[in-house]
Amino acid sequence: MSLLQQDSPEELDDAAPGEDYTKGSSHVVWATVVAAVLVTLAIAIYVIAGQKPPIASGEIEQVWVHPQLTVTPEFDANGAPMPQKSFDQVYVFALVKLHNQSMHPLFLHNITANATLNDGIHSSYAATAADYDRVFLAYPEMPAPHGKALSMETTIDPGQTVEGSIVSAFRLSKQEWDARKNLNFTFAFRYQQSLVLAPPPGAVIEQ
Repeated sequence: MSLLQQDSPEELDDAAPGEDYTKGSSHVVWATVVAAVLVTLAIAIYVIAGQKPPIASGEIEQVWVHPQLTVTPEFDANGAPMPQKSFDQVYVFALVKLHNQSMHPLFLHNITANATLNDGIHSSYAATAADYDRVFLAYPEMPAPHGKALSMETTIDPGQTVEGSIVSAFRLSKQEWDARKNLNFTFAFRYQQSLVLAPPPGAVIEQ
């Protein structure tokens, strides 16, 4: 009797299907991996293609801040005397630039200045172009450049860039204003997402 084991033909035939099964399983695994990679790539391409750039961009070029003691008039609109009141205000002037990078016109709706204080966010609407000019008539010594006002009804055509000045007023003392944590501006467009811009470091001039 030989000490070397010899498999019978039947045993060899039984081993062959197992080898084929292993090879088949390997092919299935590779096909699954390839399919998963292709699906992932397809999803990534769909997401990237569906992402759109912001409709607008811009920058806050310069900000001038001036505290002002405001005193109400002695007479009302009809000329009747009225008690005067005084309160602290902080005027915030900003020179801004907006650019339409969409395929459609943008219709500016309103602008707010937003200051974050210890008790939360305080927001103040920017004055209209007419009221912007009236500020300099009421306070001719206002230490801020009297530039061209940015109208709240400005239409920005595709690819167009507009520039102008705005002013907002906060009923705060200088001490309260100096304790702020943040300052930014929100530009609201009709039927579109708003744009929020913050002044870069060094752009805020305290007066």
